[in-house]
Amino acid sequence: MLVQYVVIGLIVLVSVLAVVRKLAPQLTNRWMAAASIHLSRPGHAAWLRAIGQRLQPKQATGDCSDGCSTCGACGPKPPAAARTASMPLEFRPRAK
Repeated sequence: MLVQYVVIGLIVLVSVLAVVRKLAPQLTNRWMAAASIHLSRPGHAAWLRAIGQRLQPKQATGDCSDGCSTCGACGPKPPAAARTASMPLEFRPRAK
């Protein structure tokens, strides 16, 4: 029964981390950078430093190929037809 609770807890933890990473990418990048700095210190074991190196978040290079989307100039834009094809809402009184 204990193993079952541990497995379910791990599944829930991984799910929560995936949601937080999807909804708050800057926050998780800061967390990963802090963990990477802590684990990459010279006094730690080699395997801890290797984990710290893998946790380093990718840095934006400043060109459009890195996909950082900080400037808003990269990425697909919706076609003009899709923006103008929307229909306005009409509110009508209820029939009595």
